[in-house]
Amino acid sequence: MKWSGFSLNNQPIRYKLVIHFLLIGILPAIGLGVLIDWTASRIIERQVNDYTIQMIGKVNDNLEHYVENAQNMTYLISFDPNVDQFMEHGKYDEMAIRTFMTGFTTLHTEVASIVIANDKGSYISNEMYVRSTKSLTEDDWYKQGVQSKGIFRIIGHPSGRNLASHVDYKDSEVVSFVRAVVDPITQDVKGVIMIDLKLRVFAETVKDVRLGKSGYLMVVDDSGDTIYAPDHPLLQTLPEPPAENGIAPASSGTYSAKVDGRSLQFIYRTSPFTNWMTVGVFPSDEPVSEMREIRFYVISFAFLVCLLGITASYYLSHSMSRPIGQLMSFMQKAESGDLTIRYWGDRQDEVGKLGRSFNLMLAQINRLITLTELQERQKREAELRSLQAHIKPHFLYNTLDTIQWMARRRNADDVADVVGSLSKLFRIGLNRGSDMIPLAEEFEHISSYMNIQQTRYSGKISFTVSLDPAVADLYVLKLMLQPIVENAIYHGVKERRGPGVIDVSAKEEDGAVLLRVADDGAGIPPDKLARLLSKLESISSEGGSPDGIGIQRETYGKNADKPAADVLLGGSSQGGGSSSGGEGGSGYGMMNVQARVRIAFGDIYGVKIESQVGQGTVVTIRHPIIRYLDK
Repeated sequence: MKWSGFSLNNQPIRYKLVIHFLLIGILPAIGLGVLIDWTASRIIERQVNDYTIQMIGKVNDNLEHYVENAQNMTYLISFDPNVDQFMEHGKYDEMAIRTFMTGFTTLHTEVASIVIANDKGSYISNEMYVRSTKSLTEDDWYKQGVQSKGIFRIIGHPSGRNLASHVDYKDSEVVSFVRAVVDPITQDVKGVIMIDLKLRVFAETVKDVRLGKSGYLMVVDDSGDTIYAPDHPLLQTLPEPPAENGIAPASSGTYSAKVDGRSLQFIYRTSPFTNWMTVGVFPSDEPVSEMREIRFYVISFAFLVCLLGITASYYLSHSMSRPIGQLMSFMQKAESGDLTIRYWGDRQDEVGKLGRSFNLMLAQINRLITLTELQERQKREAELRSLQAHIKPHFLYNTLDTIQWMARRRNADDVADVVGSLSKLFRIGLNRGSDMIPLAEEFEHISSYMNIQQTRYSGKISFTVSLDPAVADLYVLKLMLQPIVENAIYHGVKERRGPGVIDVSAKEEDGAVLLRVADDGAGIPPDKLARLLSKLESISSEGGSPDGIGIQRETYGKNADKPAADVLLGGSSQGGGSSSGGEGGSGYGMMNVQARVRIAFGDIYGVKIESQVGQGTVVTIRHPIIRYLDK
């Protein structure tokens, strides 16, 4: 923990303990206080929102009541016989219609005026008159009524209509509603009925609802135009509620927005009947009185905890840091070279245990100094032995080259050939420690091995080698063919009567290198072949293997740094090749090849066996094409 010019790690432990105790005691208290404040504010905010939405719902119910009354009036007026005659341009009693309309305005004080107009532009109204000779059918309110085809429609505040009121209501003081009268048979519009409701009635329903100190309710229509707002609103234009998942806003909810640099909270609910939205508007920074009281108690609690925490942390840090300081002084003396200093104390806590461990440490330092010198000598000797172990294999095959040269001087060509083949086995097997060699060298290795075996089984075995020049320079895992050829000798050709032939070939096919070892030996019985194939398939690139193969693979791993002939010829020279395969050996040689190939390259590569009793066996190794090796 670092600040500018200050590092806590460089401070005395006493100050660290004080800081830690304060952090442990005070931070949770502050965190708890903040959590309580946050939780309480959310709960109170949710309750206030729920209460406001319920209140808005009641306001919407009242507004819907007035609008529904206006809708019912349009139906009652259209059903009157005189009004129907007026719409049909027949004989009608205008005075009766006016009297009929007066009854509505008398019973429903919220009605400001009623206008009935037919499709010829004629109209009847007690409270309104036309401003000019222009036909009423050209007014927007009439056209909107015609477009609605008999459905009750809310216009909102009227504007630009060719009508005036005897009472001289302003357009902002009334809300207009229209409904077209439609012929039930032809569906033609015969006329339109318009009713103006006084805005005062809506204002009386809404204005008495207060939200906090300066909050209020306002009503807007589905176009966003204001139906009602108080005289001094906090904003002129209402921000639209946010959409939910790219869809239209919900019918009710809350949201906040910044208007003129001031953060405002909005709680709204939309009437499904009128499509009007009643919105509660209040400043977001206006706390509720209950919230102010809760915050006072939370701050008082945090202050008390801080006061107690500082006192307790000072006392505890002093009692814990004093014995640690004493132990530190002992260590400083030991650091200066005084290894006779000892800690004396009977404390049973961590400090006491640390002091006794300090005493043991000083007692062991002298022994460790002596042991260090001994270990350095042993390390140098181990390095020398390692160097000698690397020299031995090279010395061995160099000696074999000398023996070969001496045999040729004495005209012992057969001995020279065998020794030369064995020397090649060593050289290719070592291969400077690399696991990958060119395919040509692998074939050179197996040719040397077959030369040795031909000398051993003179006249019993012959072999042919066929290497496609196109794949000679490809890299393969070294020492793959020797176990397969060894199987062909001991469990194929050797078991048949008369001489046998082993053919070794390699070619590129289907995006891979196919190494093929075929013999005309005794073959493998079907039941044994099935067991061997099952074991081969059970070996996967994840390292899975049948029972017993794990031991063989472990042995191979232990011999990885031995000379090649120690690994390859150790089993074959035991009179039957116990490591090579067949029933007795459980196919360990092939299993090892399968494991090496699959672990290195995956399960699509590996060993495949085809055999028929009395006709011979063909073993194919599928190996990936590798043209270059990473240095």
